[in-house]
Amino acid sequence: MKRREVTFLIVALILGAVLGGLVGELIGTYIPEGAVKTLFMKSFDIGFEPLTVKLYAITFTIGLMFKINFVSVISVLLVIAYFKWWYI
Repeated sequence: MKRREVTFLIVALILGAVLGGLVGELIGTYIPEGAVKTLFMKSFDIGFEPLTVKLYAITFTIGLMFKINFVSVISVLLVIAYFKWWYI
């Protein structure tokens, strides 16, 4: 696999997750209450909370959190299927 293909895959996975999460939130706001709305609106966080280290003149903040919902998982799976279909 070429370096360009790996870069494309990583960017496509990140964009798929972000856009999928956004679409899931938008769809979930317009669906009436029920199991389907819960499916679209339910998300869980993976990562760690921001850690702040304050020194006298410098402050460091380190943190990384992923918010994953149903549509973001589906969109990432679609990106993987697309990549396997066209590049492998």
